[in-house]
Amino acid sequence: MRSRWDDAEASSLSGLDLLVHVSRLIGAEPSLVVWGGGNTSIKLTEADYRGRTVRVLRVKGSGSDLKRVERRDFPGVRLDDVKALFDREDMTDDEIVSYMDHALLDPGAGRPSIETLLHGFLSPVVVIHTHADAVLSLSNNDRPRDAIRAVYGRDVVSIPYRRPGFRLAKDVAQALAATPKAQAMILERHGTITWGATTREAYESAIQMITCAEDAIAERRRGRKVFGASRVAALEPVARRALASAIAPRLRGRLGSWDHSSATRTPSQYRRAVVAYDDSPEILDFVGSPDAARLSQVGPATPDHTLYAKRVPCFVDVDRLDDPSNVWQAIEASLDRFVQDYTAYFEANRFKSAELVDALPRLVLVPGLGMFTVGADCRAARIANDFYRHTIDVMAGAVLFGDYVSLSPKEAFEVEYWPRELYKLTLAPPEKELARQIVLVTGGASGIGRAVARRLAAETAHVVIGDVDEAGARKTAEEISAAVGAGRALGLAMDVTSEASVRAAFERTVLEYGGLDVLVSNAGIAHSAPVATMALGDWLRSFAVNATGHFLVAREAMRVLLAQGLGGALVFVATKNVMSPGKDFAAYSAAKAAEAQLAKVLALEGAPHGIRSNIVNPDAIFQDSRLWSPEVRRERAAAQGIDPDQLEDFYRRRNLLGARILPEDVAEAVLFFASDRSAKTTGCTLTVDGGLRDAFPR
Repeated sequence: MRSRWDDAEASSLSGLDLLVHVSRLIGAEPSLVVWGGGNTSIKLTEADYRGRTVRVLRVKGSGSDLKRVERRDFPGVRLDDVKALFDREDMTDDEIVSYMDHALLDPGAGRPSIETLLHGFLSPVVVIHTHADAVLSLSNNDRPRDAIRAVYGRDVVSIPYRRPGFRLAKDVAQALAATPKAQAMILERHGTITWGATTREAYESAIQMITCAEDAIAERRRGRKVFGASRVAALEPVARRALASAIAPRLRGRLGSWDHSSATRTPSQYRRAVVAYDDSPEILDFVGSPDAARLSQVGPATPDHTLYAKRVPCFVDVDRLDDPSNVWQAIEASLDRFVQDYTAYFEANRFKSAELVDALPRLVLVPGLGMFTVGADCRAARIANDFYRHTIDVMAGAVLFGDYVSLSPKEAFEVEYWPRELYKLTLAPPEKELARQIVLVTGGASGIGRAVARRLAAETAHVVIGDVDEAGARKTAEEISAAVGAGRALGLAMDVTSEASVRAAFERTVLEYGGLDVLVSNAGIAHSAPVATMALGDWLRSFAVNATGHFLVAREAMRVLLAQGLGGALVFVATKNVMSPGKDFAAYSAAKAAEAQLAKVLALEGAPHGIRSNIVNPDAIFQDSRLWSPEVRRERAAAQGIDPDQLEDFYRRRNLLGARILPEDVAEAVLFFASDRSAKTTGCTLTVDGGLRDAFPR
């Protein structure tokens, strides 16, 4: 483990600022901490609200992540109040939380970690707690004391597993008091603790401790394939991803159906989720190994794992990948077994207030194919993935020293159903309209498509932006992700006239998020010319984009939606010209009319499956639009007998409301059709044109 300490960076920092800096150094090492895990603290002298000098413990707050931690994430508690608790025999988590509320230096500060007492009971100025994979490998095997002693001698103290809380904090303090020369501690099946008189000393101690464990693992691993030769060989990349893209929507649908036998549930009642796919080499090596079925069911590397990924994954018992239907049958059978086993696990360990909310897995491992991770959104799916990658790394090291071990089912249950964690879930704000949903918008790099993508993302949809302008699609996705969260948007190259391009974009969407809930078919071009002078190529090009393009994306969308069985929505952005064609605008008007007819046929075909299909007819959207090229502006102005500079005002004045129509106005109409606001509407056309008498829907 390389130390990231840099004297030049650290020289201008001190106190809490230096601890924040070091905390980020720790968070930057993937093998040191799981998401949201790990704690750092520093003891300082500060002034209270009356200006009195007091000793203060600044400790990382609950729910913050070391990768991005800031000063505000370190609430201060009065150290004398913390140390006053040491002589007590025990305290419940609720009692600790209530007490800490009174001990806060700043009453409005965030909630301190449940491990605040662990930091406060220790005398060193700086304390660092990590979940280093290499060290966990020493403690998560059936001979932990032997492994730890072999690597560290007597310099490191080992503490038997105990759930975080008062008793663990007291165990740690008493162990250090009994062995004052100890240089660090290992909390078995949990993590490490190092300390120092300075921030650098505590940090370097952690790095040195982890390096020793890494060196010991490397020595034992030399010339050895840890998990053995593959029992199930991985498919070639192209075939593997094709199979995964066929499986993912069905898996998403199965996980979204609370009661698979129910025929009365409406689409809005399904429990949608994001399902992400991972076929990285390290994942394939593990899931295809001879011992993966057994090792995967032992348990997590750390207690934190159970909060995001449950105690164990669903391991699929399959040894042939040449038949997709056979693979899916194996997955379904494994899911059924998981639900039965999880329900039995719950019943065997439940306490009075515990309620079984969800018996479905967060991780699905398929030999030869990879891993699917499940979450309410991409962030949750990514966290589950991160946790299991840590578990694989820990297992890979642990089996070199003995047999991998984990928490007992009862210990895991106590963490998974930890009342304090369950209570935090009740404080979460209500989900927005499109939470858990996946949307694909064609022509999303500019104009209407861009506005639609941004509006639906604001309602917490995961949005895929497809466009022939790949750079523009990526830019839109980056803007959305910056505004609403990393990973919430994906920009792709997509030519709606190319069957291969459309299929590739849908495959990427499915592998990234698991499926689809809403298609916004928006991509279009405009060509203006009298029929008598129009070139055949211009006519064909208009139909390729404005008619066939909608068919190609709708066909792929229907295939995904039908495979999921969760219903869905198709929204076609057409035009006022469907109802009221324009002079010298035959290629555009005729192709768009075909699009509208396609949308209506899809309303007929989709209805039995809960799939709605609706149309939005905008008119004269100039802002941020590539439809209105200088050439089209000149041609449309000529058709109306006006100067091109007068065109926008001409279109504004001709509608009944005299309104300028913006992309954001169309986006609101699309949101209506994409959401449950229109749950009982299909085959409908909604105009967004300021009111045009001859374009009223009939």
